[in-house]
Amino acid sequence: MSKELNLGWKTTFGTPYQVGSQLGEIGRYAMHQYVIKTTIWQQVTDPKHKATLERMAENTQRDFPDVWEELKGLAAGLELTIDDVFAWNCRGDLIVSVPDGCTTVQLNDDELTIAHNEDGMPILKGHCFIANVKVDNQAGFISFCYPGSIPGHTFAITDKGLVQAVNNLRLIDCQPNIPRMVLGRALLSCELLDEALELIKSHSASGGFHFSLCQQGDDRLISLEFGAGTASADLITSAAMHANHAIHEDFKAVPQWITDSSHDRQIQGDNLVTGPAIDPLTVLWDSSGKGLPIYRNQPDDPDDENTLATAVIRINNRGIDWKIYDQAFSEPVYFGHQSDSIK
Repeated sequence: MSKELNLGWKTTFGTPYQVGSQLGEIGRYAMHQYVIKTTIWQQVTDPKHKATLERMAENTQRDFPDVWEELKGLAAGLELTIDDVFAWNCRGDLIVSVPDGCTTVQLNDDELTIAHNEDGMPILKGHCFIANVKVDNQAGFISFCYPGSIPGHTFAITDKGLVQAVNNLRLIDCQPNIPRMVLGRALLSCELLDEALELIKSHSASGGFHFSLCQQGDDRLISLEFGAGTASADLITSAAMHANHAIHEDFKAVPQWITDSSHDRQIQGDNLVTGPAIDPLTVLWDSSGKGLPIYRNQPDDPDDENTLATAVIRINNRGIDWKIYDQAFSEPVYFGHQSDSIK
């Protein structure tokens, strides 16, 4: 690994509550200094969401008790109430206009590649981190983490060889029963790709997400859109990309909000993933399109999102090779290799 720049590296371990508490302590300063002062925080924690949050909290405690314990620990570490922290981790289930962006490139050729721009609030640049998480009796993983949020809604690699990259879908008029971020976190504890797919398909009454998924030892690369009670899994057989709106046939009838940025990134990305020898970084760091760019560093970005990290994760017959960048046209700040021997 190389030196850290705008992206820290933190190790957490123990029970779900202890891991959550450690994550909370890491993110406490940024949450109190920046996040809780934002308009989006005020919108999400508005008392009008009380009934919806109570329903989702009850379902989370029943179906995903370990994730609930992690959320309780997160709240303790953040020195915030569990009600507010849970609401924050339900932000995409409660309102459409959350500042969670992202672009993912998916390649299936002589190896499987998931490459991802993690786009979030510019005020959090320098406060996000890669968490190396070891939860008792669960699969360990590394994941990009935001202050105040549980892992599982950005990009991650688990000790079981599962690779996940997540894009926000702005679905309209959802009636959520389970928070989408809880599902993303629960997926990181799955041992097999099929187990992960079944988990999402059986709990799709949530806010909208798109997952790019693959696993070492499995030749499938999956594009999975879910939310509002619908789930759709497409097999990627060559090259594709995904921005922040649903594009599967099964979602044509599901109302959604497509921002100008998401629209423009999808069109430009589709143009760039045609032809042979596609370099995912060329796609993810592109700013040459006619509309809003794929790589986002504009202070006036209309969605209030900037690219905070880029990950390139490749699965081949040697294992999983990964690189994480904290800015475009630079060397990776972290990199590694995972083989069968440590699964």
